[in-house]
Amino acid sequence: MTIAGALTMLNRFGVVVGERVVLVGGDDRIYDAAAELGGAGARITIVDLRPEGSKRRAPAGATIHRGYGIDRVLGRSRVRGVLLRKLVRRRDNPDAVEALAGAPIRVRADAVVSSAGLVPTVHLFCHDGSKPVWQEAVQAFVIPPSGRPGIMGIGAVTGAFEWQDTLEQTGQMMARLVQSFDVQTHARIPRMASIVRDAPLPIVRIPDGRPEGSGAKAFVDFQNDVTAADIELAVRENYQSIEHVKRYTALGFGTDQGKLSNVNGFILTAQALGQPVSQIGTTTYRPAYTPVSFGALAGAQRDAGFDPVRLTSLHPAHLALNACFEPVGQWLRPLYYPQADETMAEAVARECLAVRRAAGLMDASTLGKIQVDGPDAREFLNRIYCTGLAKLAPGHCRYGLMLDENGMVMDDGVVACINEQSFALTTTTGGAAHVLAWMESWLQTEWPQLQVFLSSTTERWAALALAGPRSRDVLQKLNPSIDLSASAFPFMTWRDGKLGDTAVRLMRVSFSGELAFEIHLEADAAPQLWQTLLDQGAAFGLTPYGTEAMHVLRAEKGFIIVGQDTDGSVTPMDLGMQWAVAKSKPFSALGVRSLARADTSRADRKQLVGLLTEPDSFVLGEGAQLVETSHPDKPAPSLGHVTSSYMSAALGHSIALALLERGRERIGETIFALDHGIYHAVRIVSPVFYDPDGSRHHD
Repeated sequence: MTIAGALTMLNRFGVVVGERVVLVGGDDRIYDAAAELGGAGARITIVDLRPEGSKRRAPAGATIHRGYGIDRVLGRSRVRGVLLRKLVRRRDNPDAVEALAGAPIRVRADAVVSSAGLVPTVHLFCHDGSKPVWQEAVQAFVIPPSGRPGIMGIGAVTGAFEWQDTLEQTGQMMARLVQSFDVQTHARIPRMASIVRDAPLPIVRIPDGRPEGSGAKAFVDFQNDVTAADIELAVRENYQSIEHVKRYTALGFGTDQGKLSNVNGFILTAQALGQPVSQIGTTTYRPAYTPVSFGALAGAQRDAGFDPVRLTSLHPAHLALNACFEPVGQWLRPLYYPQADETMAEAVARECLAVRRAAGLMDASTLGKIQVDGPDAREFLNRIYCTGLAKLAPGHCRYGLMLDENGMVMDDGVVACINEQSFALTTTTGGAAHVLAWMESWLQTEWPQLQVFLSSTTERWAALALAGPRSRDVLQKLNPSIDLSASAFPFMTWRDGKLGDTAVRLMRVSFSGELAFEIHLEADAAPQLWQTLLDQGAAFGLTPYGTEAMHVLRAEKGFIIVGQDTDGSVTPMDLGMQWAVAKSKPFSALGVRSLARADTSRADRKQLVGLLTEPDSFVLGEGAQLVETSHPDKPAPSLGHVTSSYMSAALGHSIALALLERGRERIGETIFALDHGIYHAVRIVSPVFYDPDGSRHHD
């Protein structure tokens, strides 16, 4: 490793990199490092590349070899020692090493620490396309003394490694600053930090062009394992631009963007091309200038971040109920409502059973809501959705499936016909903005002749989902102005009216498979109605439930969630939802024409199925791969994967949904799910686990 790496390990983490450390380099920093590592208990051998060595004394107990270099490092998987040889220098240029010669000296070691000097880090200067210049004296690219307009470098980035040089440059910069300072504009000259890095040791070569040491590999880029031979091969393949050499070899592709290795790579490229290094130039350095830590990337998942947080009008009510939240499309939604010392699994099971046996109340306000108005509203929606909407009458709702141009499921929701020129839509929470932009794009660019107006009403309307066999009883307690009987208010219809004094729009839709009502009302009025429902519904066992219980309930019914059970490559037929595509739908409806392609009707496409585990108490991990065999010595191709997996309190066992090749024709078979390296037997069943005839939501 480099000197900087070894000293960081020592001074920041208190770790000595080895018991027997070989320090090799061409400047006095190796003596400073030797003193620190030796003081921490390591046995030190110094290999000074300079023939005359240094005037600095080696630390007590250290062995020094002047004018030597490393022929090879001994050991496999770890350092066991090094072979040293005398460096032979060119007669015409004593600063250049030509080869290694003489009898080798073997030195025991378990760590090799190196630096050939310091290399300026010029990357920040280059991020806007500015070019550094080659400075032969320091064998590195530096910032030119003149910098560029608005920028002047001082210190090591210009190749000035001595304090007196840096002080002189600082004086010059201050003089320029005074001369260029504009009282009117307060012009500022940004500063370039004096930052340097250890330079890797130069690659020492023998006359036939191979690295010294019986053909051993000479690594240039330590992060991407690029060798000197890789660079020579790139040039032989006629890659002459350094940018092309970079892409052929992956030189400087890593997270350090060549800060550690590129100078050697440029020198070797120049040698192979027979050109001066200054003519080769540098590769393009890309941000980030300072590497981004994994902690910073993971930080978005902890505490508050920069991503906007959206709260429904019911958020204070959820806090009062001790809700645990999850972010969904920037909305903070209640995941579950724990009571006392309940675990998440216990709370979710209780909430699910409440909906199945009595009644449950959920905040569904985050659903995307779009108002579509105009003389051509019906025609427009009939083109946007693959579902038939031509005969949807006022007062009725219909499940709407939206496809992209490839015929793949993009979003879903409910379409309610208010009147002949007005429709209210709901979309998925995460897809609301995309769906609105998608509709506007088609309306404005492809069908501008249609007289249609789109309005986002997501924030205006709150939505409460009241579900369960006692949900009608709960609403009756609020003295509704609407006849709630099944005959007067059937499934997939809507009614405007009042619950007490609160104006609402009720929809008979269900995402749980139970008798259910979706209550839409002004967002400001939602908190009071929420509390009234909880108070009046307590006698019927009404329980608030969160998104996790919602997921379990819909999975028991085989209802999909777009983006979880679909991935942009799934058609309605793959999901067994061909009923959602109007048979008489013209090809002008988005995505319908693509459903006629041979690929979308292949028999071996992945199809939505249900899975039961053995034993039935085991819950599969979502994303587990499905394979034919569990034999570890015979790798089998993936047949699909698990999309949703839960423990069902109502059924008493685990359930899972999956996309599986030829899934429907394999119902009844047993295959295997590979979950975290362990094979689990699973039986393929229908994706509808609960109330397959749908009688409960029609009550």
